[in-house]
Amino acid sequence: MGSKRVLVTEKAIAIIHQLKKEYGELFFHQSGGCCEGSYPHCFEKGGFLIGSNDVCLGEIEGCKFYMAGDQFEYWKHTQLTLDVIEGRAAGFSLESTLDVAFIIHSRLFTADELISLDPVSLGAEE
Repeated sequence: MGSKRVLVTEKAIAIIHQLKKEYGELFFHQSGGCCEGSYPHCFEKGGFLIGSNDVCLGEIEGCKFYMAGDQFEYWKHTQLTLDVIEGRAAGFSLESTLDVAFIIHSRLFTADELISLDPVSLGAEE
């Protein structure tokens, strides 16, 4: 098993479970746009079209986590951790209904971790 590209905090896990109860299957997309586009967005399965250049970084709590392909080129040396904070989320992300927002913490992989990274896949499998 390689180094995971995406991790999740206990607080975020609790929100994911709450959202799954209400919406069913979920996935995340981290685009690289400005404003709302710079947040990780949580969607119901089928609620957002994953593009052929989007990269699946892995899964957290049974939810696939995608990133825009051009952004992945900047972030491929970085481990992401999904967390949650109090306050209104991006308008299109499901957690906005709970007055919380998913956020990303990041750190660079070590040299040893870079050698053993989990592979990524391109495009949608939704």
